[in-house]
Amino acid sequence: MLLFLLKLPYLLTLFVLSASLAKASSKPNVLFLAIDDLNDWIGCLGGHPQVKTPNLDMLAARGTLFTNAHCQAPVCNPSRTSVMLGLRPSTTGIYSLQPSFKKVPKYANQVTIPKAFKLNGYATSTMGKIYHSALPKGEFEKAGTRPPLPNRFPDGKLVNTPKNHKLVDWGVWPPKDSDQLDYKTADWAVHELSQKPKDPFFMAVGFFRPHVPLYASQKWFDLYPEETLVLPPIRRDDREDTPRFSWYLHWELPEPRLKFLDENKQVKNKVRSYLASVSFVDSQVGRVLDALEESGLQNNTIIVCWSDHGYHLGEKEITGKNTLWDPTARVPLIFAGPGISKGSRCRRPAELLDIYPTLAELCGLKSVPKEIEGLSLVPQLKDAQAPRSRPAITTHGPGNDSARSETHRYIRYADGSEELYDVRKDPHEFKNLASDPKTKKLRKKLASYFPKNPAKPVDGSNARLIERKMDGSVYWENSLIDKDTKIPEYE
Repeated sequence: MLLFLLKLPYLLTLFVLSASLAKASSKPNVLFLAIDDLNDWIGCLGGHPQVKTPNLDMLAARGTLFTNAHCQAPVCNPSRTSVMLGLRPSTTGIYSLQPSFKKVPKYANQVTIPKAFKLNGYATSTMGKIYHSALPKGEFEKAGTRPPLPNRFPDGKLVNTPKNHKLVDWGVWPPKDSDQLDYKTADWAVHELSQKPKDPFFMAVGFFRPHVPLYASQKWFDLYPEETLVLPPIRRDDREDTPRFSWYLHWELPEPRLKFLDENKQVKNKVRSYLASVSFVDSQVGRVLDALEESGLQNNTIIVCWSDHGYHLGEKEITGKNTLWDPTARVPLIFAGPGISKGSRCRRPAELLDIYPTLAELCGLKSVPKEIEGLSLVPQLKDAQAPRSRPAITTHGPGNDSARSETHRYIRYADGSEELYDVRKDPHEFKNLASDPKTKKLRKKLASYFPKNPAKPVDGSNARLIERKMDGSVYWENSLIDKDTKIPEYE
């Protein structure tokens, strides 16, 4: 009895400690990794046969990779807004590069992902590009600040592109990785994780590459020798069976057409620059993942890694984004951590919209808006074969929608023109089947998932906005497109 009494304080301490640990473990941490303009050119997705992304591949092996994941919009602002609010562009009316949702009265105080975590007792912090523009006030409790970079751009452009846009450039730059913004972002995350952040935490880390300019130091270019470089599947007649309206979605962009790359012998250089940029950002993701492991917090941390949209490297005779085809719409989406199957690959259609409800369910969040439109991916994180009730929908401007199922991609533009691809037989979307009467039933079924009454663009919309008016006229960035006008930099 005496011995028991002597041990009682120790036992009580042990009990309290155990209870505390149990409480902490009941709420997993979240590491939220966003990558800008990354298409399916990562090793585990097989988008390019030579790409080297060992860190993203390792993350996929530790968790579940969604091989059929797609963005809500092929432009940064509406895509990221959709992720963070859990609402479609066709619901919010945010289709363009501006405005921020904070300037839209209806959504200014919306409970976003970081706000939901804060309301549920999480410490929230961020660094890098999570939202499209400057970080909206009040979204995170703590935000890192990048130090100024002396060599963000070379003295002059490395490639003289037609629009002469400062960001539209590619090649070997800067001399050191540490001169890249993403390196500084990774530095911040590594430091924060080394300090053992408050438990539980939600940490959002946003990487800018491989967004233009496609700059990387020489060592990343050395991974892809020009003489053995494999180019993506490019057909110079790929737009002959696509509607003219498909051009309106990317009517006048700073990114050059394939025609410019051909005439200036820049195809290989741009592909190589993109691959080098991808490998560079993969290395920065690796630094953050290593820091998480070293912190001892890995086993109780859910990691989600995603890209806001993809990028064309000559496919469909263009470079850049702003389309409804796979090169732009398909994106990496990886979940790893407690409660998530390891080494799993899910072929079911998934949307970036699904991230919000998935994290909410995994972390047991309350106070989550009832109106969020995604579907939780938790069933697929437990069993990759679990069914999904709908295809993935991507939208670019009101009335321009794509539905991606496991077998087909169907596109319908605002003027009613269509495209349909059997992605099992035609993964590069070369042959448009929409004119085949045998596909009518399938097209009707996929079209039933499109937004029924898409919202009008909110006030302040302009850049990258395509809109068809009631009288049939079409406007790109609020400027009328004459139906007989030649396609810029193409015809």
